[in-house]
Amino acid sequence: MGTMSFGGTGKFAYVGSTGVEEARRQIDMCMDAGVNLIDTADVYSAGLSEEIVGKAIEGRRDEVLLATKVRLSMGDGPNDAGLSRHHVITGAEASLRRLGTDHIDLYQVHEWDGSTPLEETLAALDHLVTSGKVRYVGVSNYAGWQLMKALGIADRLGLPRFVSQQIYYSLQARDAEYELIPAAVDQGLGVLVWSPLAGGLLSGRYRRGVRPAEGRQLTEWNEPPVRDEEQLYDTVEVLLDIAAGHGVSAAQVALAYLLGRPAVTSLVIGARTTEQLADNLAAADLKLSEEERARLDEVSRQPLLYPYWHQAATASDRLSPADLTLLRPHL
Repeated sequence: MGTMSFGGTGKFAYVGSTGVEEARRQIDMCMDAGVNLIDTADVYSAGLSEEIVGKAIEGRRDEVLLATKVRLSMGDGPNDAGLSRHHVITGAEASLRRLGTDHIDLYQVHEWDGSTPLEETLAALDHLVTSGKVRYVGVSNYAGWQLMKALGIADRLGLPRFVSQQIYYSLQARDAEYELIPAAVDQGLGVLVWSPLAGGLLSGRYRRGVRPAEGRQLTEWNEPPVRDEEQLYDTVEVLLDIAAGHGVSAAQVALAYLLGRPAVTSLVIGARTTEQLADNLAAADLKLSEEERARLDEVSRQPLLYPYWHQAATASDRLSPADLTLLRPHL
């Protein structure tokens, strides 16, 4: 369960403004459906999301796993952002206070910091793990080379290894398939997908010549960006057609597609309303046929970049399972 909509202060008002009581209802729904991971971040509504999560799970902390993040700016000072030892440790301690707990189950670095040595960041995370404040560490929004460099340093120095990566991945943009999904397969990382509905673009409400009366894509919030609007609308049409055959929403089809992709462990879903949340949760029970998956693959496929087109042409005799997550359809 994603909680970016909890709080609704500043720019996060574009996403939602869920308060404590509504948050408690949504968490109840998720737990009843078998969801046990709640994902937040210190930067969401300047810490208010974490506070709401903490209040909403009072009395049942041990029934859920808590994931939060550190890296983005939490103030105007020079040490209020980044992945320095100072910011990582003080950020974790502040998150623990807001969440009202003594440990974080999955502590994720929220974004790349090219100004801080990875050795320093990983040593700070090691301190948090050995002190019992953090159980596992994860990463979010790293490039493939950055991820592999971090894993290599962790292995070399005996520091905590990232166990998961939280990434953007959807039928609207399958960029993660170039490097991040193969790396997850090769290195044994779990994949948590943020914004699996592309900020609502794959909900079925946005169609060629049709715009809903409200929605975050109509605001200044432009994440994720749309690179190819025509391909997006073509993809939505296929989603709607498949959804009609199952008697479900386009959103459920988009989510079910991702749940069946290589290396995907879970989808981070959030919703403005309990109705949207109930619809998203139902995607776990939707089974798509191979033909339906092939249609979605075809309409949303991205071109092979170099060196992948060259590998597909000349290295197909010696490809690993990680390679095949991208190249199999092109062989």
